[in-house]
Amino acid sequence: MSNPTLSEKSFAEWSAGYSGESMTLKGAVNKCILLFITMLIPAAWIWWKMGEINEYSLSGMKAYLIGSAIIGFILALVITFKKNLAPYLAPVYAAVEGVFLGIVSKVFDAMYDGIVFQAVSITLLIFAAMLLAYRTGLLRATPRFTKILMFATLGVGVFYLVNWIMAMFGVQSFYFGNGWLSIAVSAIVAGIAAFNLIIDFTMIEEQSKIGAPKYMEWYSAFGLLVTLIWLYLEILRLLSKLSSRD
Repeated sequence: MSNPTLSEKSFAEWSAGYSGESMTLKGAVNKCILLFITMLIPAAWIWWKMGEINEYSLSGMKAYLIGSAIIGFILALVITFKKNLAPYLAPVYAAVEGVFLGIVSKVFDAMYDGIVFQAVSITLLIFAAMLLAYRTGLLRATPRFTKILMFATLGVGVFYLVNWIMAMFGVQSFYFGNGWLSIAVSAIVAGIAAFNLIIDFTMIEEQSKIGAPKYMEWYSAFGLLVTLIWLYLEILRLLSKLSSRD
Protein backbone atom coordinates (compact mmCIF):
# COMPACT_ATOMS: atom_id res chain seq x y z
CA MET A 1 0.00 0.00 0.00
CA SER A 2 1.07 3.64 -0.41
CA ASN A 3 1.29 4.62 3.25
CA PRO A 4 3.92 2.27 4.74
CA THR A 5 2.35 2.55 8.19
CA LEU A 6 -0.99 1.24 6.86
CA SER A 7 -0.24 -1.83 4.77
CA GLU A 8 -1.22 -5.48 4.83
CA LYS A 9 2.08 -6.27 6.54
CA SER A 10 1.19 -3.77 9.28
CA PHE A 11 -1.82 -5.89 10.24
CA ALA A 12 -0.34 -9.33 9.57
CA GLU A 13 1.09 -10.06 13.01
CA TRP A 14 -2.22 -10.44 14.84
CA SER A 15 -4.03 -12.49 12.18
CA ALA A 16 -3.57 -15.91 13.76
CA GLY A 17 -5.97 -16.76 16.55
CA TYR A 18 -7.15 -13.34 17.72
CA SER A 19 -10.68 -13.41 19.18
CA GLY A 20 -11.01 -10.19 21.21
CA GLU A 21 -12.84 -6.93 20.44
CA SER A 22 -12.30 -5.73 16.88
CA MET A 23 -11.41 -2.29 15.58
CA THR A 24 -13.68 -0.18 13.37
CA LEU A 25 -13.13 2.56 10.79
CA LYS A 26 -15.23 4.95 12.90
CA GLY A 27 -13.09 4.22 15.95
CA ALA A 28 -9.89 4.84 14.00
CA VAL A 29 -11.18 8.15 12.58
CA ASN A 30 -12.35 9.30 16.02
CA LYS A 31 -8.96 8.51 17.51
CA CYS A 32 -7.27 10.34 14.64
CA ILE A 33 -9.32 13.41 15.55
CA LEU A 34 -8.15 13.05 19.17
CA LEU A 35 -4.54 12.81 17.99
CA PHE A 36 -5.05 15.89 15.82
CA ILE A 37 -6.34 17.86 18.82
CA THR A 38 -3.43 16.55 20.90
CA MET A 39 -1.09 17.83 18.20
CA LEU A 40 -2.71 21.29 18.19
CA ILE A 41 -2.07 21.94 21.89
CA PRO A 42 1.78 21.91 21.81
CA ALA A 43 1.65 23.57 18.38
CA ALA A 44 -0.26 26.49 19.92
CA TRP A 45 2.12 26.55 22.89
CA ILE A 46 5.28 26.73 20.79
CA TRP A 47 3.63 29.32 18.53
CA TRP A 48 2.98 31.53 21.59
CA LYS A 49 6.44 30.84 23.03
CA MET A 50 8.21 31.97 19.84
CA GLY A 51 6.55 35.38 19.94
CA GLU A 52 7.64 37.73 17.17
CA ILE A 53 9.82 36.06 14.56
CA ASN A 54 13.39 37.38 14.51
CA GLU A 55 16.93 36.02 14.46
CA TYR A 56 16.93 35.56 18.25
CA SER A 57 13.63 33.67 18.42
CA LEU A 58 14.61 31.40 15.53
CA SER A 59 17.94 30.62 17.15
CA GLY A 60 16.21 29.74 20.42
CA MET A 61 13.79 27.40 18.66
CA LYS A 62 16.44 25.48 16.69
CA ALA A 63 16.87 22.90 19.46
CA TYR A 64 13.10 22.37 19.66
CA LEU A 65 12.87 21.97 15.87
CA ILE A 66 15.72 19.46 15.56
CA GLY A 67 14.79 17.64 18.76
CA SER A 68 11.13 17.23 17.83
CA ALA A 69 12.06 16.02 14.33
CA ILE A 70 14.42 13.36 15.70
CA ILE A 71 12.14 12.24 18.53
CA GLY A 72 9.13 12.14 16.20
CA PHE A 73 11.04 9.94 13.74
CA ILE A 74 12.13 7.54 16.50
CA LEU A 75 8.60 7.32 17.91
CA ALA A 76 7.19 6.63 14.44
CA LEU A 77 9.63 3.73 14.02
CA VAL A 78 8.80 2.30 17.45
CA ILE A 79 5.05 2.51 16.83
CA THR A 80 5.45 0.92 13.40
CA PHE A 81 7.31 -2.08 14.79
CA LYS A 82 5.53 -2.29 18.18
CA LYS A 83 1.91 -1.66 17.22
CA ASN A 84 0.53 -2.77 20.59
CA LEU A 85 2.20 0.32 22.07
CA ALA A 86 0.24 2.65 19.78
CA PRO A 87 -2.42 3.50 22.42
CA TYR A 88 0.36 4.92 24.61
CA LEU A 89 2.88 6.27 22.10
CA ALA A 90 0.60 7.67 19.38
CA PRO A 91 -0.52 10.61 21.59
CA VAL A 92 3.14 11.29 22.47
CA TYR A 93 4.03 11.24 18.78
CA ALA A 94 1.18 13.67 18.06
CA ALA A 95 2.41 16.04 20.78
CA VAL A 96 6.00 15.94 19.51
CA GLU A 97 4.86 16.57 15.94
CA GLY A 98 2.81 19.47 17.28
CA VAL A 99 6.02 21.15 18.46
CA PHE A 100 7.68 20.58 15.08
CA LEU A 101 4.70 21.79 13.06
CA GLY A 102 4.15 24.73 15.40
CA ILE A 103 7.63 26.08 14.66
CA VAL A 104 7.40 25.46 10.91
CA SER A 105 3.93 27.01 10.77
CA LYS A 106 5.00 30.08 12.74
CA VAL A 107 7.85 30.76 10.31
CA PHE A 108 5.56 30.42 7.28
CA ASP A 109 2.91 32.63 8.88
CA ALA A 110 5.49 35.30 9.61
CA MET A 111 6.32 35.40 5.89
CA TYR A 112 2.73 35.14 4.64
CA ASP A 113 0.15 36.31 7.14
CA GLY A 114 -2.87 34.00 7.46
CA ILE A 115 -1.38 31.16 5.42
CA VAL A 116 -1.42 28.67 8.30
CA PHE A 117 -5.15 29.11 8.94
CA GLN A 118 -5.77 28.56 5.25
CA ALA A 119 -3.57 25.45 5.16
CA VAL A 120 -5.17 23.90 8.26
CA SER A 121 -8.67 24.63 6.94
CA ILE A 122 -7.94 23.14 3.52
CA THR A 123 -6.34 20.05 5.09
CA LEU A 124 -9.36 19.39 7.31
CA LEU A 125 -11.77 19.99 4.43
CA ILE A 126 -9.87 17.54 2.24
CA PHE A 127 -9.88 14.94 5.03
CA ALA A 128 -13.64 15.34 5.49
CA ALA A 129 -14.27 15.29 1.73
CA MET A 130 -12.18 12.15 1.22
CA LEU A 131 -13.90 10.38 4.11
CA LEU A 132 -17.31 11.34 2.72
CA ALA A 133 -16.30 10.25 -0.79
CA TYR A 134 -15.13 6.92 0.58
CA ARG A 135 -18.17 6.30 2.78
CA THR A 136 -20.59 7.11 -0.06
CA GLY A 137 -18.69 4.93 -2.52
CA LEU A 138 -17.78 7.86 -4.76
CA LEU A 139 -14.09 6.94 -4.47
CA ARG A 140 -12.87 3.39 -4.00
CA ALA A 141 -9.39 1.90 -3.88
CA THR A 142 -9.69 -0.38 -6.88
CA PRO A 143 -6.60 -2.48 -7.75
CA ARG A 144 -5.70 -0.10 -10.60
CA PHE A 145 -6.23 2.99 -8.41
CA THR A 146 -4.08 1.47 -5.68
CA LYS A 147 -1.30 0.46 -8.06
CA ILE A 148 -1.14 3.88 -9.72
CA LEU A 149 -1.13 5.68 -6.39
CA MET A 150 1.51 3.34 -4.99
CA PHE A 151 3.91 4.14 -7.83
CA ALA A 152 3.05 7.84 -7.65
CA THR A 153 3.84 7.91 -3.93
CA LEU A 154 7.08 6.03 -4.54
CA GLY A 155 7.95 8.60 -7.19
CA VAL A 156 7.35 11.41 -4.71
CA GLY A 157 9.66 9.70 -2.23
CA VAL A 158 12.42 9.45 -4.85
CA PHE A 159 11.81 13.10 -5.81
CA TYR A 160 12.19 14.18 -2.17
CA LEU A 161 15.41 12.16 -1.87
CA VAL A 162 16.92 13.67 -5.02
CA ASN A 163 16.09 17.20 -3.83
CA TRP A 164 17.60 16.46 -0.42
CA ILE A 165 20.83 15.17 -2.00
CA MET A 166 20.99 18.20 -4.28
CA ALA A 167 20.57 20.51 -1.28
CA MET A 168 23.45 18.74 0.52
CA PHE A 169 25.72 19.67 -2.39
CA GLY A 170 24.44 23.23 -2.51
CA VAL A 171 22.36 22.78 -5.65
CA GLN A 172 19.05 24.64 -5.54
CA SER A 173 16.17 22.63 -7.01
CA PHE A 174 13.40 24.33 -8.99
CA TYR A 175 11.00 22.78 -6.46
CA PHE A 176 11.95 25.38 -3.86
CA GLY A 177 11.20 28.26 -6.19
CA ASN A 178 7.85 29.83 -7.03
CA GLY A 179 7.78 29.15 -10.76
CA TRP A 180 4.70 27.64 -12.34
CA LEU A 181 6.44 24.25 -12.74
CA SER A 182 7.24 24.22 -9.04
CA ILE A 183 3.65 25.16 -8.21
CA ALA A 184 2.29 22.46 -10.52
CA VAL A 185 4.52 19.81 -8.91
CA SER A 186 3.43 20.90 -5.41
CA ALA A 187 -0.22 20.68 -6.44
CA ILE A 188 0.32 17.18 -7.83
CA VAL A 189 2.13 16.02 -4.68
CA ALA A 190 -0.64 17.45 -2.49
CA GLY A 191 -3.17 15.59 -4.63
CA ILE A 192 -1.25 12.33 -4.23
CA ALA A 193 -1.17 12.85 -0.46
CA ALA A 194 -4.92 13.51 -0.42
CA PHE A 195 -5.77 10.36 -2.41
CA ASN A 196 -3.59 8.33 -0.07
CA LEU A 197 -6.37 8.87 2.48
CA ILE A 198 -8.66 6.67 0.35
CA ILE A 199 -6.07 3.90 0.49
CA ASP A 200 -5.79 4.37 4.26
CA PHE A 201 -9.56 4.21 4.79
CA THR A 202 -9.79 1.09 2.63
CA MET A 203 -7.07 -0.75 4.51
CA ILE A 204 -8.56 0.18 7.90
CA GLU A 205 -12.05 -0.94 6.94
CA GLU A 206 -10.84 -4.18 5.37
CA GLN A 207 -8.89 -5.09 8.48
CA SER A 208 -11.79 -4.18 10.77
CA LYS A 209 -14.02 -6.57 8.81
CA ILE A 210 -11.66 -9.48 9.40
CA GLY A 211 -11.29 -8.72 13.09
CA ALA A 212 -8.16 -6.65 13.71
CA PRO A 213 -7.72 -6.02 17.46
CA LYS A 214 -9.09 -2.90 19.12
CA TYR A 215 -5.66 -1.39 19.83
CA MET A 216 -5.10 -1.22 16.07
CA GLU A 217 -7.53 1.72 16.02
CA TRP A 218 -4.77 3.75 17.66
CA TYR A 219 -2.21 2.45 15.21
CA SER A 220 -4.54 3.23 12.30
CA ALA A 221 -5.15 6.71 13.71
CA PHE A 222 -1.38 7.19 13.85
CA GLY A 223 -1.15 6.15 10.19
CA LEU A 224 -3.88 8.59 9.21
CA LEU A 225 -2.13 11.36 11.13
CA VAL A 226 1.10 10.68 9.22
CA THR A 227 -0.78 11.18 5.94
CA LEU A 228 -2.49 14.33 7.27
CA ILE A 229 0.85 15.85 8.32
CA TRP A 230 2.28 15.16 4.87
CA LEU A 231 -0.81 16.69 3.26
CA TYR A 232 -0.69 19.78 5.49
CA LEU A 233 2.99 20.45 4.79
CA GLU A 234 2.45 20.13 1.04
CA ILE A 235 -0.53 22.48 1.12
CA LEU A 236 1.46 24.94 3.22
CA ARG A 237 4.29 24.78 0.68
CA LEU A 238 1.87 25.24 -2.22
CA LEU A 239 0.14 28.23 -0.64
CA SER A 240 3.47 29.86 0.16
CA LYS A 241 4.56 29.57 -3.49
CA LEU A 242 1.30 31.11 -4.68
CA SER A 243 1.50 33.90 -2.08
CA SER A 244 5.09 34.75 -3.05
CA ARG A 245 3.91 35.53 -6.60
CA ASP A 246 1.48 38.21 -5.45
